[in-house]
Amino acid sequence: MSSSSPLSYSSYHTYAECPLRWKFLYVDKLPETPRGYFTFGRVVHSVLEELVRPLLVPGARRLAAGEMQRTLDDWHDGGLPPPTVPPMSREELLAAYDRAWLSDGYSSPEEEARYRALGRDLLVRYYTRFVKYPPRPVAVEEHLEARWDGIPIHGYIDRIDRTESGGLEIVDYKTSRELSGEDARASDQLSIYQVLVEANYSEPVEGLTLYHLRSLTPHRAPPRPKETLAQLHERMGSAVDGIRAEAFEPTPGRQCSRCDFQARCPEFRAVPGEDEARLRGLVDRFDELRRQEAQLGDELRRTADDLHRAAEQFGVHRISGSGAVAIRRREETWRYPTATVDEILESAGMKALAPHASTEEVRRLLRDPAIDANVRRRLAEVGTRRVKWYWDLESS
Repeated sequence: MSSSSPLSYSSYHTYAECPLRWKFLYVDKLPETPRGYFTFGRVVHSVLEELVRPLLVPGARRLAAGEMQRTLDDWHDGGLPPPTVPPMSREELLAAYDRAWLSDGYSSPEEEARYRALGRDLLVRYYTRFVKYPPRPVAVEEHLEARWDGIPIHGYIDRIDRTESGGLEIVDYKTSRELSGEDARASDQLSIYQVLVEANYSEPVEGLTLYHLRSLTPHRAPPRPKETLAQLHERMGSAVDGIRAEAFEPTPGRQCSRCDFQARCPEFRAVPGEDEARLRGLVDRFDELRRQEAQLGDELRRTADDLHRAAEQFGVHRISGSGAVAIRRREETWRYPTATVDEILESAGMKALAPHASTEEVRRLLRDPAIDANVRRRLAEVGTRRVKWYWDLESS
């Protein structure tokens, strides 16, 4: 994948989480170890696609010229007809599940058996509700592409339904253990799907849903407002910029525990055995020097404070030692409140002379005899001075 290749939610999320892992997956094309929960999710999704597809009545897609395709919807006066119960029976559903089952990634036969039983249970419960309340799908497992203000994006959407009012609802199945309404409201995945559907369909997106299959709960959220989409677009733009610049530094975090590439990652890669003893010695020496540095820093500050107190007591700025002379020096800084400076200059019609109201601009005005003396006095009165003393050394 290059910087010009379309970003999916998965690839964007991977780069945001760890740019180096993105490189391993999308540039180096390194395979990941199969995991049972991913296999389980793919199997359940494929069976649900087979279940729902008979109800499909395609919606109008946008064409390049901005016109719409004619679909079956156009031939129904008074809208869509009521959906019919799919021809697939419960037994056929379970047979499809058995055909689709894959054993990849499970840690043991016992784990596979638990997942397989879970899948049968949630599909049967879903089927009961599905037959009673069939959806009105206009797309199932739909692959969509779009250019989002210069960013190429794509995605596979589980289901797009027709709403009662004639709009579209995006539905994404989830087989995870837990899910909440906040997950739906905060999902970048649903946001990207909204952009894709709005770019490819003529009807408005009226709802976004994460459907939790384990609890048969649709967690619904309204369409994202422009401000939310703009923030996501900016984040995705940063990812595209990073990919283009080949910025692939690792980002350590909780995700590292499930990463297959630790042996290749500089955060975890082991030192070669023949160099281990030498490098251990360097680390130990560095650690020792850092502790000494901290101790010396504390002692240096205490000594400088003692010299400052002596200079104040005796009214001197130079103190001789055996081989050097300590010279007390002063660093002076001024600060001027921006809002007050703006007010003074605007009332005098001089805002253009210090457009940023910076310290440098104000100090320049204070030194300029051409500036009205009253204005200079008012500016000087709002300034605060900070004096910092420090010591230099010269050879005696």
